[in-house]
Amino acid sequence: MNPPSSAAAPIAPAIAEALPQRQRLLGLRRFAGNRFAVVGALIIALLILVAIFAPLLARYDPVFDQDYGNILAGPSGLHWMGTDDLGRDIFSRIVFGARISLQAALIAVGLAFCVGVPIGIASGYFRGIWDEWIVMRIVDALQAFPSLILALALSAALGGGFYNAMVAVGIGFTPAFIRLARGQAMTIRNLDYVMAARSVGAGHLRIMWRYVLPNAMAPLVIQATLAMGSAIIAEAGLSYLGLGAKPEDPSWGSMLHIAQGYLSSNPILALWPGVAIFAVVLGFNFLGDGIREVFDPKLKR
Repeated sequence: MNPPSSAAAPIAPAIAEALPQRQRLLGLRRFAGNRFAVVGALIIALLILVAIFAPLLARYDPVFDQDYGNILAGPSGLHWMGTDDLGRDIFSRIVFGARISLQAALIAVGLAFCVGVPIGIASGYFRGIWDEWIVMRIVDALQAFPSLILALALSAALGGGFYNAMVAVGIGFTPAFIRLARGQAMTIRNLDYVMAARSVGAGHLRIMWRYVLPNAMAPLVIQATLAMGSAIIAEAGLSYLGLGAKPEDPSWGSMLHIAQGYLSSNPILALWPGVAIFAVVLGFNFLGDGIREVFDPKLKR
């Protein structure tokens, strides 16, 4: 048999490099073909831009600029969305409220992801008594409570405040990430390439980091995207009840709490924060659906 020529030798590495690029292109094409996913990505991109450039977009300080001559005023040239019960500009508070909502999503979901994924992967990989009788029983106990009720209890125990509330929400989200990561690890640990890595002497930490975690990331990323919308709803609910952001902070939930007292006389006061919460949560749901379609080529529209 003739040895391969020098020109043909690089063909296999080139094909190996081209395959991931082709898969990425196909994934982007599937994502772009999902119109709802594109809309969701645009909404989230707009949320991020508004949060970053809030000082440039807002015409007034959301806390200290109070126009007592225009209390509960309707939309006008001075105040595009009107004013609240203290004469504060609603548009400015909506814009700065995007920062609080984005922080809520990142803190709560980031905490749940960073705590739940390592525990779930280690539990599903090693199994045994530690998995069945400790980790999963704690997860079952936490999931026995509705997430908002658990967040209320933990937030009250931690002392209230925005960051304590987000830690409470993150703790409530952690069991879902533990259970999902555990299920992925239980499947991946028995696959051929993991068994081959174990047979050549690869350590447990290397196998979990190099093989289990990357192959479990697709459902975890989808779960994280959908959980961000839930985190924004939870933050708004806790702020509405007085356990989240401070009353003077421009949280969309606290704005709804203020608007509750004026529903009969000035119902438009509740419109803007409600629309903001609805649009952002819908955007995260659409984005999560699009990411799921990218990672699962069997889904077709």
